[in-house]
Amino acid sequence: MAERPVFRDDHHLFREQVRRFIDEHIAPHYAQWERDGITPRSLWRAAGEAGLLNCQLPEPYGLGGDFGHAACVIEELARANFLGIGFSIHSDMVAPYLMQYATPVVRDAWLPKMASGEAIGAIAMTEPGAGSDLKTIRTRAEAVDGGYRLSGQKTWITNGSNADLAVVVATVAPELGAGGLSLFCVDLQQPGVSRGAPMVKIGQHAQDTTELFFEDVFVPADHLLGEERRGFSYLEEQLAAERLAIALRAAASAEGMLQETVGYVRQRKAFGRLLIDHQNTRFVLASAAAQLAMLRSFLDHCLAEQMEGRLLPLNAAMAKLNASELQGKVLDDLLQLHGGYGYSSEYGIGRAWADARALRIFGGTSEILRDIIGRSL
Repeated sequence: MAERPVFRDDHHLFREQVRRFIDEHIAPHYAQWERDGITPRSLWRAAGEAGLLNCQLPEPYGLGGDFGHAACVIEELARANFLGIGFSIHSDMVAPYLMQYATPVVRDAWLPKMASGEAIGAIAMTEPGAGSDLKTIRTRAEAVDGGYRLSGQKTWITNGSNADLAVVVATVAPELGAGGLSLFCVDLQQPGVSRGAPMVKIGQHAQDTTELFFEDVFVPADHLLGEERRGFSYLEEQLAAERLAIALRAAASAEGMLQETVGYVRQRKAFGRLLIDHQNTRFVLASAAAQLAMLRSFLDHCLAEQMEGRLLPLNAAMAKLNASELQGKVLDDLLQLHGGYGYSSEYGIGRAWADARALRIFGGTSEILRDIIGRSL
């Protein structure tokens, strides 16, 4: 891969540390976690000890790094074909919400534990009848003495089985639609919280995904994140970084599988010749390499903007749209080069192909991103 000026020497050293962690703690066990449908809590504690969680938060809430360090973790997990590890939701989505909007009580109670891997975070936004259209959220938070009573149902919760806390999106004024939304930090050990059975997915099987149910759950007043009825604006503020994180995952996944496929076609024969000696094979690989190189240039531009605190939401939307769509096309082409083996579980390309499909859905579907971009023209 070409030199990437967006990263400093400390980022490069940290990336090597991440790679060693993946080789030692994830690669030997991932197939079993796929069968189990969950990653063990011991992995989170090991990641905390290695400094892989809450990378961009200041000490004692995290590593004391920046988004470049977070990108190293995101990219190396994806490049190694481990998209089912839910570190990014925990570190790059939940933790920033707490750091930015939570009271000191909540920050001090949860963020050090999240950095060490002792506590695992989730985001509870989607509902059975409310996905991208947030104004239709029905989970209700009613004000009571000392706090709120939370009732509702959330679905597609990444880290849902393991999670100790969740950032929950709920409405305090249903008649106001998106204007009534508020964010809460909810302790998932509270009475009234229950979890559904693990959800059966077509990919990312090692990532525990469940429903969460809230029945008259008490949330202390100091666990409101920011101000009442500002939830929608807070979500918008954080969305650019979330979409960039997804884009980085998509690009690194495609790059990793391209490298693996090049190795495969240099060994596999068809019609008496190595696959790499067939012109069609070289054309497919060349197209993938050229498109990914162009994508990487734009993503590193966006990453530099994010590290300087000036990433534009429009650029983030473009990054996520381009990266997730290109990932899907490239992985499909690479799977085809594997022939029948691409459809088996023997080679990683099949898992990568199935795992990638979700990236065109969460964080804003491709259709929503096109609408956002189109309305800006």
